[in-house]
Amino acid sequence: MQKSTLCPSARENSLDSVIFGIAAGTVEEPRVAYLPEIQPVTDELLALAEPVTPTEVFRFAASCAEDKCAHFDGVNCRLAQRIVRGLPEVTDTLPPCRVRQSCRWWLQEGKAACFRCPQVVTDDYNPSEIMTEVAEPVV
Repeated sequence: MQKSTLCPSARENSLDSVIFGIAAGTVEEPRVAYLPEIQPVTDELLALAEPVTPTEVFRFAASCAEDKCAHFDGVNCRLAQRIVRGLPEVTDTLPPCRVRQSCRWWLQEGKAACFRCPQVVTDDYNPSEIMTEVAEPVV
């Protein structure tokens, strides 16, 4: 397992990306199905997402890009803050997430982020109005 702080909304092309969940639910109400073990990103796994993008199907985690990320303010992940403030809880128990110990959102926002995380899909082409507002980087 990685020792750095992980972003749970990473893309598949980061050097240390891992898959920790699969998008499930419906288009209107996506939910992440958490994998029992994280999986390394391979060409074979990415091919399973075709014909859509891998981030429509999988949730990836990778080292937090910190200052290279539009959501990072130098100390905190503003995306995690907006998720906790703007999205409703979709579970009242901690999901069985294998990246939690190193997750930026968990370390910063605690269980409040975890109660909302299952509804986050990195590339959502049919987002609700509130999801669009929450996901937009603050400039």
